[in-house]
Amino acid sequence: MGVHALSAFVVYSLINAFTPEPGNILALNAMTNFGWKKGKHLFLGIFFGYYVVQVLCAIFVFGLESLINPIMSVLKYSGAIYILWLAYHIVMSKPDTKTDERPASFFIGFILQIVNVKIFLFGITALTGYVSPYYSTLESFFLKLSLLP
Repeated sequence: MGVHALSAFVVYSLINAFTPEPGNILALNAMTNFGWKKGKHLFLGIFFGYYVVQVLCAIFVFGLESLINPIMSVLKYSGAIYILWLAYHIVMSKPDTKTDERPASFFIGFILQIVNVKIFLFGITALTGYVSPYYSTLESFFLKLSLLP
């Protein structure tokens, strides 16, 4: 991978890492309300869910490279609809007056990442745009997964 492609990949990764998503917001809320000790299960669920999604993306890109273009258009529109749905529900939500003393669990964090369209699009875009033109083995895809934010 050349310096130009590597620098573009780093910029792309940083932008994606710092743009908020439901996992970031839920983790921030859990850590603010409950602290690290009670919120770490949610955080670990988000972390492991993210890497499961990236492994699925690597397998998808490696195994079905010829089918990506038609599927990407479907994912693009379904991702846009999902983001609009989330935005609508955030705008229409009312503050919760009752306080639940239980922090979110590992399972909730994990499932949140499995349905998070942003990280699916990030993984597929990063692998097709920055990894597959330079590397063609599944092992190299998995190695590059450890570099994704």
